[in-house]
Formats: sequence, C-alpha cells, structure tokens
Amino acid sequence: MFNKILIANRGEIAVRIIRAARELGVGTIAIYSTADRDALHVHLADEAICVGPARSTESYLNMNNILSAAVATGAQAIHPGFGFLSENSKFARLCEEMNIKFIGPSAKVMDMMGDKINARAEMIKAGVPVTPGSEGEVHTTDEAVKIAEEIGYPIILKASAGGGGKGIRKVNTVEELVPAFEAAQAEAQAAFGNGAMFIERMIFPARHIEVQILGDSHGNVIHLGERDCSLQRNNQKVLEESPSVAIGHTLRNEITSAAVKAAQHVSYENAGTIEFLLDESSGKFYFMEMNTRVQVEHPVTEFVSGVDIVKEQIRVANGNELSVKQEDVTFSGHAIECRINAENPKFNFAPSPGKITNLFLPGGGVGLRVDSAMYSGYTIPPYYDSMIAKVIVHGENRFEALMKMQRALLEFDVEGVTTNVDFQLELISDPHVVAGDYDTSFLGNVFLPEYQKED
Repeated sequence: MFNKILIANRGEIAVRIIRAARELGVGTIAIYSTADRDALHVHLADEAICVGPARSTESYLNMNNILSAAVATGAQAIHPGFGFLSENSKFARLCEEMNIKFIGPSAKVMDMMGDKINARAEMIKAGVPVTPGSEGEVHTTDEAVKIAEEIGYPIILKASAGGGGKGIRKVNTVEELVPAFEAAQAEAQAAFGNGAMFIERMIFPARHIEVQILGDSHGNVIHLGERDCSLQRNNQKVLEESPSVAIGHTLRNEITSAAVKAAQHVSYENAGTIEFLLDESSGKFYFMEMNTRVQVEHPVTEFVSGVDIVKEQIRVANGNELSVKQEDVTFSGHAIECRINAENPKFNFAPSPGKITNLFLPGGGVGLRVDSAMYSGYTIPPYYDSMIAKVIVHGENRFEALMKMQRALLEFDVEGVTTNVDFQLELISDPHVVAGDYDTSFLGNVFLPEYQKED
C-alpha cells in the first residue's frame, strides 16, 4: 500500500479522503491556498503545503505547483477528489510521466470518456443507447443552427469538456439558439479553457439516473446500483437518493447492465459514474455522460451498498483487486443526501461567505452522517464553491429515510452565515418529493415558483 498520498483538493471531500486514507494506514498530505490556511483539511492531514494564492487558477488548478508539492513531500499518489483537476487528462498524464499514481482512470480513458463528444462515440460502439445529437465538436453558431434543424427542438447545448452544470443551455426555439450558444461557449471557455460544444436532442422532463461503477486493473468491473439525481437547479444537483423510486427490477437491471457494459468497453479503472436520462413516458433511457471521478453524492451509494468507495479508489490505484465482486454486492434500505450550501435561497441563491460563529451538526442514531469541513470560528472564503456540508441518511425504507432527513435538518444549526438548510427542509417535506413524484423539471417549474412566493 502507498506510504502517503497527496490530496489535490479542499473542503469536505479533502477531509473525506484524509479519513479514508488514515483508516487504511496511509499518510496524507494536504495542499492549500493562502485563503485556506486555517481549513480543516489542513489541520487533519499529516503534512500540509501551500500551493498558491486564493484564486483557484493559481493554487488548486496550478498543476506545476501541485506536482512540485508532491515531489517535495514524497507523495506516491495524488487523489484529485471532485472538481478542480479531477477530470483533467493533462494533469493525469503529467502524474503518469512523473511516476506519481493518479487515483482515477488513465489519461487515455479520461480523454475517451471525460470528453462528452468522445464518450458519445464510444457508447455508440458499445451498444449503449444515446440521444440524437451532433457527431463531433460544434464551434460556430452557423453549425449549431444547422444541426439543431436536423435533430429538432428542444435541444441542449453542452460544453464538451464541461462539468458541474457549466457551459449548458436549454434551447426551445431557433430564436434562442444564437445567444444561448454564445453564452454557453463563453462560459465553457472561462471555466475549462475549452469552448468546444456539442448538441443533443433534449429529453425533458426526465429522470436523471446515474450508476456507480468501480473497476480495477485486473479486468473486474462492477456496479453499486443507481442514484436518482433528478432534483436539480440550473443543472446542478440539490438532493440525491438511492435507490430510485422511478424504476423497477427489470429496468434497474437494464440500466446497471448498460453501465457495466460501458465501463468494460473502455477498460475502466477506479471509481466512475455513468449518467442516463430516463424518459418515464416511454421507459427508454439514454446515455448522457460519464464522470471519471468520485461524485459528490457517493455517500448515498456507500450507505445502501456497504462499500467504501474512497477506500476502493485508493486500493485500486495501488494495484489491488476490488475487495468485492458483483455477486457479493447487496443493497439494503434507502439513502438520501442533501447538499448544504452557504447561500441565500431567498435572494436567488446568492453565495454567503463569512465567519461561522456557532455550529451544531446533527447526530445520534444509526444511519446518519454529515460530511463537512466546517467548524465553529471557521471563515468560509468567497473564492470557491458554496457547498459546506452534506447530510446523508439511511433508513430501512424510504419513509424512514425521509423522516430521518427531516429530523437532521431541523437540528442543523449554523450561525454567522446564511445557508439553504430551511430550503432543503421544505424540499424534503414537499408532498411531491415525499411521494417520489418528481423529475428534472420539478424544482425549477413547480417547487421554486411556490417557494419564492413565500416571505
């Protein structure tokens, strides 16, 4: 096993990786920006090294500084977490060239599946259903107009190198297309340094179903079931659960089998997620994209499967076989995750950085965990993503999980900054959500208009 690994990330995912590594007996090195000098992951790691100023482009996205830190501290591997450099094939390739193990798939596979256009082509080869769309990169509005006419409206524009909901626009008519394309392309260029786009026929409303995949270097690929991530705002997930109430036994087998087939086709190693759109009216599902990293919502899968995904990532990167085979994986109960953000839902979800003057995190009982890097007295910096915690619950059934989440959110108390805890409490208590009657249109078209009417 590795002696020590460097965590090229911050916040709750850095803390999560440090804890998993420590339980495996692996030493950890934290990196931090000047704005994160007092962050929890810096305190918890065995070593910590500053890699640059507050701006992420100069620190958490600074490949040279991060690799220099890895060499200086003797790190044998780098875990990228999610976001930042986690799906950057150039960074993975540099790690390979420097004989530092990248805890994730190879740069080759990342290019194949992390790029949405390449991934689409590979899924067609693998026999996995895909939505009608462009066959390659789209760079100009003229190309976009022509392709949209061929596949028909509504369409969705996506950044080829995108993630996290950036570089995405939904377009219903030709009049909307040009300004939407230009805005999405500019956003993609700014976020990823790549303005290449592609176009798909929009399946909307739909269920957003994703399947957790694990693969190793010995040819083993398994799935750990599905997650329903249909509750989204501006293409960003708000709440996730597993299993999905929208699919039965037969469809579940079809979707998970398609995901395994997809991962096997590219000889996938480490943790990844195959994402699908499910058209409930027809029962058909379509490949959307693959995330070649650990997901924010991985804890719901850990609860229902009993498999520690982050530990498996580290073991697989070390050359070990997966600790479980498909026939060993069993699923029990129901799990839900709510993302807690430092933001003000009443003011268009504006970020709310600042100092936490008092903090009480919910606890007690079986099947409740809070993943966070917060502590009382900590100052949330304004430079990064607003997510500050994840509340994850597990119950014997969905009703118990819903009630446990409601209880946990009622106990959650943060003073000094505004959070979306009350928003999440209202969402988890909404009759439609309680009944499992929602899709990707629900939050934006049904829940938010009513929520924003309230004082």
